Amino acid sequence: MKNRLLIFIFLGTFMLACSEVPEPTENSSSTEERQLAKFEPGEDHVLVFAGQDLESIGGLPDYQQGYANHFPIPAGVTLYTGLDGNDGSFGGENSGGLQGVYETVDHGNGPSNMSLIMSDDNFKHSALAIGLSLVNHEDKVAQGLLDHNIKRLGEFLISLGQRPVFLRIGYEFDGYPWNFYEREDWLVAYKRIKDHLDAQGVTNTAYVWQSVGWVSDLDQLEAWYPGDEYVDWCGFSFFDRWRENRMIEFARAKGKPVFIAEASATISDFTAKFDGRTKETILSNPEQAQEAWRKWFEPFFQTIEENADVIKAIHYIDCNWKARPMWFENPTFQKVDARIETSEMIKGRWIEKMNDPRYLNASEELFEKWKAASSILD
Repeated sequence: MKNRLLIFIFLGTFMLACSEVPEPTENSSSTEERQLAKFEPGEDHVLVFAGQDLESIGGLPDYQQGYANHFPIPAGVTLYTGLDGNDGSFGGENSGGLQGVYETVDHGNGPSNMSLIMSDDNFKHSALAIGLSLVNHEDKVAQGLLDHNIKRLGEFLISLGQRPVFLRIGYEFDGYPWNFYEREDWLVAYKRIKDHLDAQGVTNTAYVWQSVGWVSDLDQLEAWYPGDEYVDWCGFSFFDRWRENRMIEFARAKGKPVFIAEASATISDFTAKFDGRTKETILSNPEQAQEAWRKWFEPFFQTIEENADVIKAIHYIDCNWKARPMWFENPTFQKVDARIETSEMIKGRWIEKMNDPRYLNASEELFEKWKAASSILD
């Protein structure tokens, strides 16, 4: 969870979205011309994930108003944890780390419990994407002080059998003003986590290296890159400043697939470039929904479909942001309710997109293919 107050400042630098989507580079190659990464679907298929808390995901006995109650069960779900304990922000209690893995916790961004949703029959064919925060403890990880929690994380991953997991270690690594990672410590920490999980015998996990998307140029991305052997997927966040994204270009050059690891409908206001203010965007409001479709959803799908050779997974955050304490003072999300199901127009168009064979949701057939890919690649 991005549970640091400094996020309120820097996320506020989101600028006005533009309706133009960059064309794929001329040297783009088809998926068939490179080796598929771990758990990457073939052809132009795209895995669909939903998140980022139990209420937003839905489909559970105690959570019946979320994404899964209105749309096909997604190919995967996204939840968050960290190797160190919560610092007490937003009502969370300090603990020994890995909160929300085995028990239900809510640190101001909605309830999380990975074990609960992975054991539910509705999600038996869904993967798990984990946002693993290293905020304020990348140095501890680098120094080996949290190796015991890496081991605990490995035990959880192994307990899932061949269930595919996408592990986003220290996600949004270049979001310095809210994650404020020290690059050298972060790189050591990232590699240490993967090395330890490999040594522990974890084989069902693909490693996702996730940028903010619009912060770093190609040289800066290279400086953050842990190396091909440590990265299965490249990732980035798709909010307002998607037009400045360089990760698609970077991933294509590295021969890696792309996971749009965080995405939610937001529309910048006139001063957003300076203070981060977004327009009130409540999808149950028909006028605001129309604007959101034109300024966010259309560019989102256009970006995916025009870069079909590399964009192979997406995660939509189907969240009422303005109702979450973590975002009450956040200039980007404090006036946003991005729940697709609250707009009949957007809901219908989303269902139409999900009926396109390119977008993959949960199925036994898909899960069996993932199992085969795991055994082949490992």
